[in-house]
Amino acid sequence: MLPRPSELTPSELRVLGLLPTNLTRAEIAHDLHISIHTVNTHIRNLYAKLGAGDRSAAVQRARQLRLLARRLSPASPK
Repeated sequence: MLPRPSELTPSELRVLGLLPTNLTRAEIAHDLHISIHTVNTHIRNLYAKLGAGDRSAAVQRARQLRLLARRLSPASPK
């Protein structure tokens, strides 16, 4: 069963919001002012809750659940 948005913690949602970027885990930690160990824990929890085995699968599942907004590319119409 897939998680509802309420089942993800605010901290997990903040990390999830940065997963579609090219930021490394260390850069995510720096941006969020948390330790890399905390980022790793949140990512591990996100993978489990989203039923994902890796970062791209987690992002794809989060988009399907509308937990992430698709970013428009500069060439996309607004």
